[in-house]
Amino acid sequence: MNFTLTPAAEKFIRFMLRADGAAGSGFRLAVTPGGCSGLSADIAVAATPAPGEAIVERNGLKLFLNAESRLLLDGVTIDFADSAAHTGLVFNDPKQVCCSSQPGRSTH
Repeated sequence: MNFTLTPAAEKFIRFMLRADGAAGSGFRLAVTPGGCSGLSADIAVAATPAPGEAIVERNGLKLFLNAESRLLLDGVTIDFADSAAHTGLVFNDPKQVCCSSQPGRSTH
């Protein structure tokens, strides 16, 4: 799996796991095509992966990703934004051409 988590995204995921998870829980990230620049996601904290999900570890974080998400995240940088306009994960995909002024940016 070739994707990057920024420090801000890691901090957000760690916060979510501390707030909603028990020891050993993981972060479910279900990415789907959508939006102007290509990606949107549903997120949840889960005790175990669902059928068909793989456990992908990054810097001690367990991410539960289905097959489609693993394909869509190839080459993507996952960031976290906290502003008046948007709070949540941001997907920077250099493969996508966006219709806005910020190429490759998609948000959830």
